[in-house]
Amino acid sequence: MKRSEEITRQYFDFLEKHIQDVIIGAVPEFMELNEIAAQLAVSHKHLTDTIKKEKGQHPCYFYDEKIIDEAKAMIAGSDRSIAEIARVFTYDPSNFSKFFKKMTGVTPGEFRRNGRLKP
Repeated sequence: MKRSEEITRQYFDFLEKHIQDVIIGAVPEFMELNEIAAQLAVSHKHLTDTIKKEKGQHPCYFYDEKIIDEAKAMIAGSDRSIAEIARVFTYDPSNFSKFFKKMTGVTPGEFRRNGRLKP
């Protein structure tokens, strides 16, 4: 396995675990990309360049996408209020709604009402 492939795999594995840790409350907030790079023992620039080269998008794109996927699952699969779900993801409810709409094209409430699993 090439080093760039290894870094990419490590990044996605780290994201998966980190996001789950935030959801269950084991970690108080999402890490910044430079903190993730440090955890993977690479520079922020190297991580960014590697993920862009391997996957064609900035690492933040995949970070946000994974957060949205988890949020969609929670919205569709639970009776928790949108505000409560926002807090699980360490967002202020208003900012969460803006982030969700920017990423999906619909508000969290619209997503829940429509029962859509994909935007």
